[in-house]
Amino acid sequence: MRVVVFTGAGISTESGIPDFRSPGGVWSRMKPIYFQDFVGSETRRREAWTRVFNGTAGWVGKQPNAGHYAVARLIASGRSSSVITQNVDNLHQASGIPEGQVIELHGNASYAKCLECELRHELEELRPVFVDRGEIPLCKACSGLVKTATISFGQQMPEAPMIRAEEETHLCDLFLVLGSSLVVTPAALFPAKAKHNGARLVIVNRDPTPLDEIADLVIHDEIGPTLSQAMRDLN
Repeated sequence: MRVVVFTGAGISTESGIPDFRSPGGVWSRMKPIYFQDFVGSETRRREAWTRVFNGTAGWVGKQPNAGHYAVARLIASGRSSSVITQNVDNLHQASGIPEGQVIELHGNASYAKCLECELRHELEELRPVFVDRGEIPLCKACSGLVKTATISFGQQMPEAPMIRAEEETHLCDLFLVLGSSLVVTPAALFPAKAKHNGARLVIVNRDPTPLDEIADLVIHDEIGPTLSQAMRDLN
């Protein structure tokens, strides 16, 4: 059986990372900065980098939890070739999953990329530029605008991860959703596609989702304990 794992914010809230839309979530505390505003306004770029280095969003700096480690064991077992994630917190990689097996639909907040040449920049290299010198980071190779490697509102979805996610969805026998509200498109379309293609759909999420009614199994519970027990049963 080929398993696709699909993760959303709910798996990382168990590590203390806030989600986006619930009361007390990220967007209840600050408004998103749209991609076109970041590109077109020095003021908004400065605001965005201030958020990065003062930790306002709370997306990075936490540790993987039992749910992340259970997913890592599932992938290490060979039952699943990769994990598709809506998260930007890098916790799947931190749990031991090789970077090439993590399909990030919304990017990654733990590093930055040039918007022109796509060169990767580490945040700790950019910290003295912004925090100490007050300069907005520019690419060290081409002097283009540098932004965290997340996909902002209004920014085009990354083509390569979307293609890989589509391929994995079509090949799977079981599509396992962990901690996603399944309301953010186009990412939320993948579970329905898997079900349409004949795969079984299992959803583990604290709250109901729009796809509960078509799922083969729905569990409204904490992800870490639920998935850890499932992995013990498999072994």
